[in-house]
Amino acid sequence: FVEKILRVQPNVKKLYLLVRATDAKSALQRFNTEAVAKELFKILKEKHGTNLQSFLSEKVTPVAGDITNENLGVTDSNLVEEMWRNVDVVVNVAATTNFDERYDVALALNTFGAKNVLNFAAKCVKIKLLLHVSTAVKLRLYLLSAYVSGEKPGLILETPYKLGEALNGAKGLDINVEKKIIEEKLKELSSDETATAKSITLSMKDLGIQRANKFGWPNTYVFTKALGEMIIGHLKGDIPLVILRPTIITSTYKEPFPGWIEGIRTIDSLAIGYGKGRLSCFLGDPESVIDAIPADMVVNAMITTIAAHASQPCEIIYHVGSSVSNPLKYKGIQKSGYHYFSKHPWINKDGKAVIVSEVKVLNSMESFRRYFSLRYLLPLQALHFVNSALCHAFNGTYMDLKRKINFVLRVVELYKPYLFSKSFYDDMNTEKLRQVVRENGVEANMFYFDPKLIDWDYYFVKIHIPGAVKHVFK
Repeated sequence: FVEKILRVQPNVKKLYLLVRATDAKSALQRFNTEAVAKELFKILKEKHGTNLQSFLSEKVTPVAGDITNENLGVTDSNLVEEMWRNVDVVVNVAATTNFDERYDVALALNTFGAKNVLNFAAKCVKIKLLLHVSTAVKLRLYLLSAYVSGEKPGLILETPYKLGEALNGAKGLDINVEKKIIEEKLKELSSDETATAKSITLSMKDLGIQRANKFGWPNTYVFTKALGEMIIGHLKGDIPLVILRPTIITSTYKEPFPGWIEGIRTIDSLAIGYGKGRLSCFLGDPESVIDAIPADMVVNAMITTIAAHASQPCEIIYHVGSSVSNPLKYKGIQKSGYHYFSKHPWINKDGKAVIVSEVKVLNSMESFRRYFSLRYLLPLQALHFVNSALCHAFNGTYMDLKRKINFVLRVVELYKPYLFSKSFYDDMNTEKLRQVVRENGVEANMFYFDPKLIDWDYYFVKIHIPGAVKHVFK
């Protein structure tokens, strides 16, 4: 997002970029090492050459802070006052990093963090828009918050959630009650002398899943993100508000160059396992639609919504995805992976090419359980018997295998709603926005975000998988 603005809108006055850091020096260092130093900024580097740093220092002010705190954790009172005077658009892209986060951490960041951002925006005297993106720039798991709808099948509309509205109709959903439940649970755990840091973390993760399931959401991440949307919608007052819900974010389609990606996302973890010969099966319905969208299209949608809605009283939601406009089937990803790695095999550390074959597809949870029991659970039981008979001689091996098996089962439970998803994400609002862009020829080429442009097989074989191999395969 920052790179695109600096590249195509160099006359932007200033970007205040909130960075989780202890002070201004470390915030600047994180910005330079974790953003500017990346290949993503190569076009800007080529354009500005030795003047890049002076250009960046003029346009970007990295701000040390933390959205879980009041005033976004910014301790420099002069800087806070400066931001309140000058900022006219606030963009929130913060989120936790995984579905299985501790409940206290997820609620603090995804829900009350969103509230803190809203409160900060309300103090900006020139505020024209709050853009709340229900995702984060650096998530490793990119099944994103269009999925705040949970496991609900059918067409999911671009409509807001009302405060206290549960997906399953359950009564009693109250954000402050959830906070109190967390506080009481932490107090209970801290008084237990046998509790370890690991057991406390697991207990808080389990609590999040329990509370999410109680109100109809499949996991802590989407539950707390939905609560965040509720609270800012309820408290926004006169602030123009746009909520952008991207789906699975994949590598760039065109800009600043095709195939850029950072970190291992959901689709990429499958590609890595398959390409390296470590994946013997896929779990999921081959006919299920996987809703994906390239990163540059999400960024273009963000910028377009700012231009379209700044200073206009509004509360509108945009689904930025492809399941309605250009559906991508799970079997299409499998086919593309086989196509690519058959022609471009991964060379392992021994210098040998990894030969891939079409993997077994487990198209139901029942078939997964049968396969997993025969291949892993029965051998684990046999190892347990042998380990016991030989005075625990294989105790380390047994515990390691048991830990891995439990991890896989937990992950499968987390992802089950999406592997067999029957949901489609309505994008009527987004289509109207795309139509406005199409009517301006110059801007249509610069701020494209129409998924109908994508040939999925070409994209995965020629752009996404090569990008993943280059940027994230190790």
